[in-house]
Amino acid sequence: MTRPDPNPVRRSVCAHDCPDTCGLRVTVEGDRVVRVAGDPEHPFTRGLICAKVRSYPERVHSPQRILTPLLRAGPKGAGRFRAATWDRALDVIAERLAAAVAEHGPETVLPFSYGGTLGLVQRNAGHAFFHRLGASLLDRTVCSTTAEAGWDAAVGSGRSSDPEAMTDSDLILLWGCNAATTHLHLLPLIREARGRGARLVVIDPYRNRTARLADLAVYLRPGTDTVLALGLARELIRNRWIDREYIERNTRGFHALAERARDFPPERVEAVTAVPAATVRELAERYGTARAPFLHMGLGMSRQPGGAAAVWSVASLPALVGAWARAGGGCSLMTGSWFDLDLEPVQARSLLAGRTPRTLNMIHLGRILTEPLDPPVTVLFVYHANPAVVLPDQNRVLRGLRRRDLFIVVHEQFLTDTADYADVVLPATTFLEHADLYKSYGHCYLQWADPAIPPVGEARSNLELFQALARRMGFEDPVFAKGVEELAADLLAVPSPLRRGMDLRLLKERGWARLNLDPRADPFAGGFATPSGRFEFFPHQPPDRDPADAGDGAPLSLITPPAHHFLNTTFSRVPRLRRAEDPPRLLIHPDDAAERGVRDGTQVRI
Repeated sequence: MTRPDPNPVRRSVCAHDCPDTCGLRVTVEGDRVVRVAGDPEHPFTRGLICAKVRSYPERVHSPQRILTPLLRAGPKGAGRFRAATWDRALDVIAERLAAAVAEHGPETVLPFSYGGTLGLVQRNAGHAFFHRLGASLLDRTVCSTTAEAGWDAAVGSGRSSDPEAMTDSDLILLWGCNAATTHLHLLPLIREARGRGARLVVIDPYRNRTARLADLAVYLRPGTDTVLALGLARELIRNRWIDREYIERNTRGFHALAERARDFPPERVEAVTAVPAATVRELAERYGTARAPFLHMGLGMSRQPGGAAAVWSVASLPALVGAWARAGGGCSLMTGSWFDLDLEPVQARSLLAGRTPRTLNMIHLGRILTEPLDPPVTVLFVYHANPAVVLPDQNRVLRGLRRRDLFIVVHEQFLTDTADYADVVLPATTFLEHADLYKSYGHCYLQWADPAIPPVGEARSNLELFQALARRMGFEDPVFAKGVEELAADLLAVPSPLRRGMDLRLLKERGWARLNLDPRADPFAGGFATPSGRFEFFPHQPPDRDPADAGDGAPLSLITPPAHHFLNTTFSRVPRLRRAEDPPRLLIHPDDAAERGVRDGTQVRI
């Protein structure tokens, strides 16, 4: 007779590419996950999770999971494979790696990974192996790089306000952030602030779930965020709704900004952005007269020409009114830099041993695989990523993946579009099947999660895979013998006052620990991290085009808002979520639709 599990509910952490990094409670029966819920004791999660992760049992135990290693048994792209043992698969990979390196040198190997897991050990577990091999380095730029460039030009580092500060705000602006879909746990903070009288403004190119909750929804043409920000800056300056003492003490370049903003009166802003001039004036007055305005930026505005300038220009608004110095005020983009973690214990760049392999930009994978390169990339090793469907120039990427001389390894949970082109497919664990340490880019809690269940089938974690492959290749460096807990402890051992008192024992016992950070304190009270020590109102390299030209030269601008029930391709294999998500639709302004004879239900090609 099977004894009941004495601990059927286990603590975990969502590892997916989302700023909320939720604390979870996972109910198990035997080796099966039967329920995933939010941890009610977690201060940020508060028991609330999205429909995607609530459906996770269907994903973990999907009949489509890859359960054994697979070797290609048909043409590339056909998705036909035969089962193999781990020993056989690792032998094939090691032999092909050795042969490719012998013929072309180690830079012929290109690792490709991104955000399939955000756990600090598992996400970075492949770096040490490829550093030791001497493979080409991958510049991981597909998501937040332009936003970070704009933010860093203004404040000098990735640090920003803690979103929890917004509960004391009287005016909250969500600019380019559909929080109801992409940052769910901002909503309870907003509700708390609104209960104290705060107002919510949402700025976005389209009417989304979050905009429907706003006191004021502002819709602008895609790509015109810089113009709207400059127009607001003009009104703030002209009406003296600025904090001159803060500007004098903490900023540089104010007069250059004021001169540039003078070119954008509300009427010109309306002509470029489609935001009515009266709304521009109203929004500037609301922001300029608020006691403690809090602005939160999403990444959408950065994914366009001039995206870094857009982030910089919006970040200038809290500096104009001195919002960072007010309790409840400020501006947030991402919080990841606050964790002050050096990833060297896991990534082991020291294994490069003075070598400087070339760096290849991931967004150019199509070119990398199809254009002449010396040496050519003849081995592509993909893990927790799906480049066949998430990269620009998709047709060229697919053409490259079809190359007969390109050996492709994919470590995955499902047969994705990329896996269809693989020579070897290896079964990967989900985050409920391995341990890891987690920071967040949307809150300030460090977290730990043990496995909730054993690996499904023969799945292995990233760490297990690369340690096994390192043994095959004869790599005996100490990093390849350390377990996940030892590596996590090494990460935490690097001292930081923000993590004082936090160790693995505490995290394993409680599950989470908040950084030593007052959410209402000015994150830049000690100065900005720019060379001048001040907020830079004008970027070191101004935009190379007039922001008022945004959108010119093309009849329409195409944006790709996130699906509410999917996260890129991650949750598309869950039947419940596929049913809940609308079929692909093009949202188009009625005037643009009328000009093109498009009516609701018309099939279009874009």
